[in-house]
Amino acid sequence: MLVNFTFIGLMAPVFTIFNPDFTVNTDRIPQYANYLLESGINGILVAATTGEGTSLSVQERKNLTESWASAVKTTRQHLMVQVGGAPFPDVVDLARHADNLRVDSILTMPELYFKPKNPQELISYLKFVSAAAPNTPLFYYHNPGHTGVNIDMAEFLEQASNQIPNLKGIKYTSNDLAKGYAALRAAKGKFTVFIGGDYLLEPAFATGFTSATAASINVFPRYSVEMLAAIKQAKLDTALELQQNLTRILNIVTKYGSRVSGLKLAMNLFTPINVGLARPPLQNPNPSKIEEIKTLLEPFI
Repeated sequence: MLVNFTFIGLMAPVFTIFNPDFTVNTDRIPQYANYLLESGINGILVAATTGEGTSLSVQERKNLTESWASAVKTTRQHLMVQVGGAPFPDVVDLARHADNLRVDSILTMPELYFKPKNPQELISYLKFVSAAAPNTPLFYYHNPGHTGVNIDMAEFLEQASNQIPNLKGIKYTSNDLAKGYAALRAAKGKFTVFIGGDYLLEPAFATGFTSATAASINVFPRYSVEMLAAIKQAKLDTALELQQNLTRILNIVTKYGSRVSGLKLAMNLFTPINVGLARPPLQNPNPSKIEEIKTLLEPFI
């Protein structure tokens, strides 16, 4: 069966909204979807790193997917669901669940304990995920800083090209932009490569990437939207200034805790969506520092 993938542009790897007791709150998802749509963001990624997917139970992840699938029926945003980072039977179950819901695409991490050591071992693993969701475009999540799997993505895509029918690309979260560019050009450029690093958006766009999914898109969407537009208009100085300011924002946020917990706090402070705190084991910013963080970030809003 021919499976098409046509999305191009910016995708928000959405936060999972937690109540004060760290249970998942799905009631605010429609408001969240509308906020992103009004900010110019037409893609949603659920349960990835920013969404704390590996800190959620299988049932919580299914509930999230179902709630987002319902919300995007109204907003018409592209819905990608991350199904990896769990025991193998659960990954297959989550992939099948997403396929049955007819989400627009799925993303998966590699096996996190019995890690693949070369492209063919990774392909063998992904074939099982593909078979569980044969009607849905499949993406691989390359994030070696978190997964410890650092297989060359250009080699992987070249070898996988004729082995996984519904493989449509990768999410590339690595500071090695040269290898990311090689992946973008692999297999005659047939695959979509989402750049996943907030710090590399401007150089990635400038070298030919046209799609991104980065955590800052949730809180400060205008930076990515304006940066991509500036690159398309060859306004390189404008794009560089936007990236420099976004980098300053991220440096402030990570000074007070993890990137996820810091950006969740910024989301609560500067947007209409309260996403709660990050779930343990992530550490949240010290409450006594909230006003200080707010003051430092305000010039960039």
